[in-house]
Amino acid sequence: MVEMPRPVGMTVADGTAPQLSALVVAHNEEAQLAACLESLRFADEIVVVLDDCTDGSEAIARPFTDRVIIGAWEIEGPRRHAGIDACRGQWILEVDADERVPTALAEEIRAAIQDAAPGHFLIPFDNYVGSRLVRHGWGGSWGVSATARLFSRGSKRWGDQRIHPRVTLTGDRRWLKTPMVHYVDRNISEMVQRLDRYTSARADDLRAQGEIGSFWNNFRRLFTRFFKCYVRRRGYREGYYGFLIALFAGLYPLLSHLKARLEPDGEG
Repeated sequence: MVEMPRPVGMTVADGTAPQLSALVVAHNEEAQLAACLESLRFADEIVVVLDDCTDGSEAIARPFTDRVIIGAWEIEGPRRHAGIDACRGQWILEVDADERVPTALAEEIRAAIQDAAPGHFLIPFDNYVGSRLVRHGWGGSWGVSATARLFSRGSKRWGDQRIHPRVTLTGDRRWLKTPMVHYVDRNISEMVQRLDRYTSARADDLRAQGEIGSFWNNFRRLFTRFFKCYVRRRGYREGYYGFLIALFAGLYPLLSHLKARLEPDGEG
């Protein structure tokens, strides 16, 4: 059971604490959103961006914040920046709906930004598949073990790619120690569905950029990515889950290439 943070005041007693904005961008996440927002009550404000939601996400978000932005964005970068631009804090914490900030991380974040120079902090991740904590093997466009989620205003920019947008970071680079809790997939079926979504979005990017590439190069990447995730990143320590993660990481560029080549209109 992950311990979640208790609410704290807007500032310390002397009013000098840097203001922290927590930003959540979500699409039809009513099953996850409340638990995510509950774990963010330690922030000075919560900003929620609801992207083309057709479920009850708005009704869930409203009790936590009056800063709810509703719209529809095709590309992740503009969607993220709609939220970033709405944040009023000097520091911004980006959290996805399937992630939770435990108490220890909340306290570490508050302490880290107290006197920090502008820049960003990388946060390690504890990734779960169902109830199974899977620590090793992530990468190759298939999950992360750490990423820059805490940053000062103006130090992080998202690119315009549909899937895994490039991120530009400026300022000092530092690390936090306490992991973010990430519920990646509920089961193997969700992993397969995510692979289908990711490769379709990546195929759209390849077509738009005119960079479909060669079949044989992407076929080779199937093996090099598998080796990197399963061996170099020690996915073998996770048993069958490590094998699946490495397999999907290897299939990602090959399936994206084939979809871009065989489905030029973006439809199967």
